[in-house]
Amino acid sequence: MTKPFRPPSLLERAAQVYDFGEALRARAPIASEPAPSVEAPSVETPSVETPPVATPPELAGIPPEFLARPGDSADDFTPPPIPAGIVVVDRGMLAENGMIVPGAPVGPLAEEFRLLKRQLAVTRRRIVEGGDAAKARTVLICSARPGDGKTFCSINLALSLAADRDTEVLLVDADVAKPSVLRQLGLPDAPGLLDALAGDARDIEELVIRTDVPGLSVLPAGAKSTSDTELLASARTAAAIERLLAANPRRLVIFDSPPALAASPASVLAMLVGQVMLVVRADRTPEAEVIEAADLLDGCEHIQLVLNATSFVPGAHRFGSYYGMEKRS
Repeated sequence: MTKPFRPPSLLERAAQVYDFGEALRARAPIASEPAPSVEAPSVETPSVETPPVATPPELAGIPPEFLARPGDSADDFTPPPIPAGIVVVDRGMLAENGMIVPGAPVGPLAEEFRLLKRQLAVTRRRIVEGGDAAKARTVLICSARPGDGKTFCSINLALSLAADRDTEVLLVDADVAKPSVLRQLGLPDAPGLLDALAGDARDIEELVIRTDVPGLSVLPAGAKSTSDTELLASARTAAAIERLLAANPRRLVIFDSPPALAASPASVLAMLVGQVMLVVRADRTPEAEVIEAADLLDGCEHIQLVLNATSFVPGAHRFGSYYGMEKRS
């Protein structure tokens, strides 16, 4: 009996492009040839085989071209030193979650977000021409309800934008009820947005986390409170955004917000940004909910829909038959 066709998941598609198993095999210890036996009158001592050294979990699944440096070998490899004040994004975790991996070969997912960010750039140019250059540098990523993939899109868009020259990206975890950006990047918890809005004496810029991904910084959600929406709706939020933009003229600020139909902060933040990217999950988000979410976000003039989790059909996808062709030929 023929099994029904099941489209490969995004992680399976990524595995077809990034051969992370090759990276592990390249770092596996190579067993040395046994020395020729020499006859001796002494009693033979049974040989003990040394177990292979396991690859450190933090290095597993990371493309070798990102880790390796000239002269490195599998035996003496050590990660490059990290400057003070810089935190390391977990590439292995990104790979396991099917996300863009900085330093890895460009694949279908990276190309999809390249197209997406170009469309956002067109809208940004229109906003600038309309006379609001500062607001043009802010984007809100939202969804109608939980599970539609808005954080997945936020992180990948931020990674894609950070790869552009002369661009700095600040990814703000504004999903203050259920923050997950730090966890998905493998970063430690830290104070953030809500702490600054609640009256933290420190400058909000001091709470920005610099990562080892060139051009990418992160602002955590901060400590939860019972007045999250009120804090976000206060004049302090607009002042905080103005401060973040003024701190770096090349900076684009990406907000990962709560789902519009699940929490009120999304509609509040929509009034403060230049454009909104509303993530819609294919074959799951009802049209009525998309319309309702768009109505709640109408404080922003520019709202664009992004279809997420579309089914992958071999040979029919825009980039599915191009990347990885050399490996299969």
